[in-house]
Formats: sequence, C-alpha cells, structure tokens
Amino acid sequence: MRCLAALVLLAAVVNGQPGCPPTPTYTPCELVLEMAEAEAAAHGNPYLSVELHAEFRSPRHRTFLMPGFWDGGRRFVIRFSPTDPGEWDFRITSNVKSLSGATGRFPATDSGNPGYLRPDNVHHWSTTETRNAHLWMGDTCYRFAWIERSLFDKLIEVRASQNFNHLRGLVMHNDERLAKAYLSPDEPNLAHFQELDNRILAMNREGIFADLVLAGDENHLAREMPQWQQRERYIRHLVARYAPMRITWQGVQEFEEYEDGRGLLKEIGLLLKKLDPYQHPRSTHTVRTSAPLLEDGWMNYVTYQSSDTALGAVERQIVRAPLVNAEFAYEDSGAGKSHPHHVDSDTFRRRLWNAAMNGQYPTFGNTGTYGGRKFEVEENYLDSPGARAMSAWFEFFSRTRFWELQPFFEIDGGRALALPGIEYIVYLEKPGPVEVVTEKKSYEVYWFRPATGEVVKEKKDYKGERFSGQPPDISSDWVLHLSRDGRKEGMLRSWKFASRPVFMQEAERNAQRTPFEIAAPVEGPLPAGKPVEFAVKLTRQTRATSSMYYLWTAEATSERQGYRVIGSGEKGSFTIPASLARNYPAVVNLRLYGLNLNGKLYAIDKVVRVEK
Repeated sequence: MRCLAALVLLAAVVNGQPGCPPTPTYTPCELVLEMAEAEAAAHGNPYLSVELHAEFRSPRHRTFLMPGFWDGGRRFVIRFSPTDPGEWDFRITSNVKSLSGATGRFPATDSGNPGYLRPDNVHHWSTTETRNAHLWMGDTCYRFAWIERSLFDKLIEVRASQNFNHLRGLVMHNDERLAKAYLSPDEPNLAHFQELDNRILAMNREGIFADLVLAGDENHLAREMPQWQQRERYIRHLVARYAPMRITWQGVQEFEEYEDGRGLLKEIGLLLKKLDPYQHPRSTHTVRTSAPLLEDGWMNYVTYQSSDTALGAVERQIVRAPLVNAEFAYEDSGAGKSHPHHVDSDTFRRRLWNAAMNGQYPTFGNTGTYGGRKFEVEENYLDSPGARAMSAWFEFFSRTRFWELQPFFEIDGGRALALPGIEYIVYLEKPGPVEVVTEKKSYEVYWFRPATGEVVKEKKDYKGERFSGQPPDISSDWVLHLSRDGRKEGMLRSWKFASRPVFMQEAERNAQRTPFEIAAPVEGPLPAGKPVEFAVKLTRQTRATSSMYYLWTAEATSERQGYRVIGSGEKGSFTIPASLARNYPAVVNLRLYGLNLNGKLYAIDKVVRVEK
C-alpha cells in the first residue's frame, strides 16, 4: 500500500513569473508570489484582506480551483498537486493587482502514485488514481505537530515499519502548555503551520495519510473563533495548505461537547466540501458515533469512539459509508491510564478484532504515544504489544479480499466476516468449538493467533456445507480462516474492485413481526441528565432470538441535533444527555434496535416527554 515515490515541495519562478518545474503527479508544487511594497502598506494584515486563488486546467480539461495562502511578510503561496500527467494551464486571480493576472503552463509526469482516498464499495476505501483497495490502519498522536522533531521522525519511522498508513492528530490544540496555532482569531502562527507542512510531507513520504482533527474538544473551535467569518478563513487556510497532500479531514474532537456541534460541523464540513478540489474524505471525531451527521450532506465516512459491540453491529447494517473506529481503546503498556477505555494489551487486542468483525477500520492508540494532556509522548512505547497486534491484524487482512467482506451470521462459536463461497473469517474471542455454514466448495483451513501472528495450516482441506472444528489450543483468542486461495488469486487478475453488489437492509418496524418489546421505561416524563432504568422483554423464543444485540438511541427531532446513542443491552440504565435539547420540557423519540442471531434488524420507536 505504501507509495515509495518521494513527496516534496517543488517551486520555481520563471522570468519573474510564478511557475512550476516538471512535477510528478500527486506531488505538491508551489506558485510563489510577492506583493508589491506599496500594496503591502495597504494590507496591514494580509491574512484578513488579501484574496488569492488559481484555476488549474488539466490535460483532460478538468478545472481545479485552489485558494492561496499568506506565508509571512509579502510572500504568498498557491500550492497544487497535479492529478494527471501532461500539460497543465493555470491562471491566478487576486484582489491585489501585483498578485493577479499571471498565467502559465507546466508539465506533469506520471509518478506511479496511487492517488488520494475515496469511499468505495459502500463500506470500504480505494485510491483515486488506481482504484486499489486501501486497508486503513491508523495511529493516534494528537501532539504530532508539537513534539520534538527527532521524536516525530522516530514515530513516523517506526509506524511505517509496522504497516500503519494513517496518523491522527490535531491542527489546533487546546492545551495551554503548547504553542498556539493561532495567536488570535485573525492571526495564524505561521511558524506552527510551516512546521506542520513539513511534518505532513514527511508522513506522506512514508506512505502515511494525515488524519487532521481541526480543533479540540469542549467547544474549542467555537471559543477560539466565535464568528463564522473567522472559521471560514481558517478552513480556507487549511485547504490551501493541506488539500494538495495525502490527508483526510476529521472535524473536531468530540463534537457532542460543543454547544451546537451539529450546526458548527455542518458549517465547516460544507466549506470543506466546497473548497477542497480533491474532495478528501470528511468526518469528525465523536463521543460515540458521528453517523447522526450523515444526513447533513457533507460527511462521507463515519468515525467511532466506542468498543460497544452492539453499536458497531447495528450501525453496520444501516449506515451506507465506510466506518473507522478511531478510539475503541487505548493500550496501556506501562505508561499508565486516566480513562476507562485505557486498557491492558490483551483487552486492546480483543477489542481490535471485535471492531474488525463489525466491519470497522481501526485506529490505534497507546497511552505512552497518543499525546493526551496527562501523558508525554515517549519513544520507548512505540514497540508495544498492541502495536504488534495491529501489525499482525494488517498482515492478516492483507491476505484477504477485505474490501468485499461483510458481517456473516451463519455460525456458532464466534463472530464472522465473509465473502460467501470465497472466504470466511471467524473470530473466537473465547476459543472453543466452532461451526460455519459455507457454500459447498473446497477451502484451505488456517488458524491465526492474533496475539503473535502465528499461522497454523491444517494439512487437509475442507469441503462441504458445514465446517466444524476447534483451534489448536485454548490459551488465547484465535481466528479461523477458510479460504479458496487459488480462486482469490484468479479474482485479483480478472475481477474489478467491487465484484458483487452490497445489499443494505431496512429495519423491520412492524410490531406483529418484532420479537421483543420495551418493558421499561414504561412512560414519561423522564429526567434529562440522570440515569433511567431500561429493559427489553423478549416475546418470541427462537434460535434466532437466543442471542440479540440491543441498541438504544434518543432524538429530540425538533432540535435538529440528530440522535444520540444512550445505551445498549437487554437491561441497565441510560442517561438522556441534557444537551440533546435546548428547550425543556422536550419531546424525545426513543428508539430500540434489536439485531438477532441471523442478522435480522428490528426497530421500535417510543415517544416520551423529557424534563430537565
């Protein structure tokens, strides 16, 4: 997956005019301009008052509109990466006379770079240039822009060797101990952004995408930039600097903690969609799931901060977008822990594989390297058991047709993904006997130990319609892999990226066909911000209902904030967040999803009154 071609900034000035030398595709080139001295006197803060952009026309006659950015003093830059080999034309426009009107042409050469990322085949990823499947595996270092450069270089070197191809971090931090990205809402700290430029380019050279979180939690972006015009300039600045690089956009930390998180994310998300000519993937960090924001039209993949199997299993059935679990757990391999989701290495590995069985792409975090407020980033935690488990995960799925796998339910003894008739992958968190219903073909049988990456191949192939077996031992979790290796090799030569249609189900809402009902809460009013007991009553006992995933959501529809996941399971307590509504009492729709053993999804709605 890694692009080995060097990624550098190319810049040239030809006969006093901005221009680019011959530029490899997907490599940033800079058109460098300088404002006349007399005009500079009229623009005391160029960040606020100077407008600059260029239109680039491709050899295929596609036009890319790219904003420019102020880079200090009288210097301005328009950064651009050509996507096609051949001759490119450009025209520069500005409200400053000395910057406006230049035209030019430059050649782009084919770099062999697979391109940027795009959502594909409903729940998966491919590259824009080659449509190669992309196996997303991320790491987290929120402070990657602030740690010592030598430590950053070591981080990237090690993570690249471990097969990580994404790194998530903040552009603007709300830790007062760190240098500010913006000295004021109208004054970017250019030294910070120039260093960030260099670090993202260094990541890209190692085949690592930068997953950019634009601001911190607790209403950070709204506090730092309270006016929409300030946020618009910020987004334009980021697009100008980073859209030509290999990135994704990840909104803000924990959008639910913002006073109007949905509204703010829609504002900046639509700006990204409008301004980014390369249309890099867009989502946001979340307390649990960002799926409620999909209907706003700007987001095209979903992120999670949850190890809740019911949440992952249910939303995989109803969400038509790739799923990235950015925080199912952080591994504590010795640095310590400060939150409940900071877990030991074995628990981390088990959560990793359960996330994979939900069809989610994983992002790693170690408390010694993720850059939280209470932890320093330390080199000695880079080679941890959790990082090695991530590498083993990557190597395993690299041998599969991961971009076509779907959750599979015709099993006993584990959780599964499958491309029926081609391969079946069953995770046995608690090792023991397993049965899998298969299409009648001949399959190689492998046992994979996630803790070590060990692979045990059974001497005899399996042929039949119901596989029965058990792992080599019961000392740890295992993965069963039934694979038609020869058939997969042939498919790689002749089948397109998406060889089969993906079917999505609608939740069954007919009460007569639903095998359960809400037993509690019976009636309102319910309190906001306080625990409420809930319970489900199963009304039909069948094999399919012998194992159920239940998920509870709440939405104040008149408030337009979207739903919130508030609980899971057959019984317990949930809390309706006070931030769900601005005006109380509020009318809230409770929804209970139930997913049975056969993968059939049901939903029940109940309207309740909520008081604060």
